[in-house]
Amino acid sequence: MFDLDLWSEIVSALKKNRLRSFMTAFGVFWGIFMLIIMSGAGKALENGVLDGVRAFATNSAFFWTERTSVPYEGFQRGRRWNYETSDIDYIRDNVKEVEYLSPRLFGNQAGNNTIRGERTGSFNVYGDYPDYFKIDRWTPVQGRLINDIDMLQERKVCNIGERVVEVMFGKDENPIGQYLKISGVYFQVVGVIHAETRINIGGGKKEETIIIPFSTMRKAYNYGNRVYFFSVTSKPGTKVSDLEDKLKNILKERHKIAPEDQQAIGSFNIEKEFLKFNALFLGIQVLTWIVGIGTLLAGVIGVSNIMLVIIKERTQEIGIQRAIGATPGTIIKHIVAESVFLTVMAGYIGLSLGVGVLEILNRILQAGGDKLFFRNPEINLTMALSALAVLVVAGIIAGLIPAKRAVSIKPIDAIRDE
Repeated sequence: MFDLDLWSEIVSALKKNRLRSFMTAFGVFWGIFMLIIMSGAGKALENGVLDGVRAFATNSAFFWTERTSVPYEGFQRGRRWNYETSDIDYIRDNVKEVEYLSPRLFGNQAGNNTIRGERTGSFNVYGDYPDYFKIDRWTPVQGRLINDIDMLQERKVCNIGERVVEVMFGKDENPIGQYLKISGVYFQVVGVIHAETRINIGGGKKEETIIIPFSTMRKAYNYGNRVYFFSVTSKPGTKVSDLEDKLKNILKERHKIAPEDQQAIGSFNIEKEFLKFNALFLGIQVLTWIVGIGTLLAGVIGVSNIMLVIIKERTQEIGIQRAIGATPGTIIKHIVAESVFLTVMAGYIGLSLGVGVLEILNRILQAGGDKLFFRNPEINLTMALSALAVLVVAGIIAGLIPAKRAVSIKPIDAIRDE
């Protein structure tokens, strides 16, 4: 039951020495404020980094070729080699763990490789399968993505990034249906695309990318059976790390590469990187709680010490209360309530101010666009409730020691205290 007299007495006691009450509460305020700010900053860093990875299929891996590092079956070390389209067909037919498989060709990246009238530009040009968009996700802003019919009919069409539109077209021009001359060959723009991730395995900025059908690039630029790069995703229930090892063994056998050669095949495993990031940010959150709780604990110790001083000053008052019938439980209740009130009030202000600062920071970051690696600083409801629970427990602990000290004094001795 709410005891109005008790709370009025608590507020009155705190008002008697405003400066001391403020300085006592400030330690708790600062501890919870720093906990909220550090947690929100850690979450912002997590959002910024993982948003650039999360849209990737997390069960995906990417493969390219490197020079061999071990001589094998008459071949010297340092041999250059390439994947072939027959490797792609073999993997599709024989490796049942593969869900999506997309080879890639790299176009000419040197100089101004793209021309339209008097406009020129240098962009990343790739030849891809439509399945690539299921691995590395892109959203069509205008038009459509290249599809299986484009591949089958070897159509001279392309998807272009947003930066390509800015460079090659006027402000009010519609690029859909227009033609770009890419390394001497004309391609019709069928879609403007926006990358949902910031990771570009092929290098360069993703908004400066041109993607054309793999079959068209192979024929238009006479690539033959070469494949420079390919990406895969594993089927549900299969770890992409296991699939990665299996594919490396198959490719080594098909291209006469020593089984122990660890350098001949380069690969990048999104699953491994995602797990590393998760472990990193879990560590940041744990460290945040350790530092925050440590700072808060220092504030709580300050509250407990001040409560001991207050008990010393009010020894006679406590003795009189005991003499006229106040029970030890009543005394303990009063002191603990005062400690909890001071702690929770300071903590709530710190929590509210911390959330307010994060909201202001979030609005500033949103004004900076979506290319930042630090975005959406926030704390969730569980975090806020946990912080409040910590405050209540801290307040109880801070008050119990002084309360026990107070009831341990005999009433007659307390009355005689000067």
